[in-house]
Amino acid sequence: MSDDTQDHDGHSGSRRDFLYLSAGAFGGVGGAIALWPFVHSLNPAADVLALSTIEVDVSQVEVGQRVTVKWQGKPVFIDHRTETAIEEARDTPLSDLRDPQPDESRAERPDWLVVIGVCTHLGCVPKGQKPSENRGDWGGWFCPCHASHYDTSGRIRKGPAPLNLPVPPLTFLNDTTIKIGRG
Repeated sequence: MSDDTQDHDGHSGSRRDFLYLSAGAFGGVGGAIALWPFVHSLNPAADVLALSTIEVDVSQVEVGQRVTVKWQGKPVFIDHRTETAIEEARDTPLSDLRDPQPDESRAERPDWLVVIGVCTHLGCVPKGQKPSENRGDWGGWFCPCHASHYDTSGRIRKGPAPLNLPVPPLTFLNDTTIKIGRG
């Protein structure tokens, strides 16, 4: 009686098993190659990646001055803070805040505060970027839509907004350049 699973050299398995494994491997590789364009199309496009980060030159921004830049379609407020503004923000007891965050966790460097300029209540753009605009009761920003007041660290102090102005991901590339976004 002969064993069908051994060939004439004494190896176990048959040619049929080899063909099944080869066809399966070939089909798997072919399927992966066929799916690659579809998977790759899920990655963000080059124009989207270009908008995901911006570099801002702040060398011309004087102490006490605020500027606005656009990042991912949203206004970003950059405040070159005075010593007084820094001290006021740091001296605020966290128990006085609705959304308690210490100033040190919001400003990577004390003299620069960078926040997304969209009120966390209903998405209005707060006033306070220009010296002539209402900066609210705490000298930060004031949302005219529903009277939310933010302090010099962008923290909500009064009004219906539930959260502080968000801090975007950022990195100081050097003393005069801020990179906003990841990437």
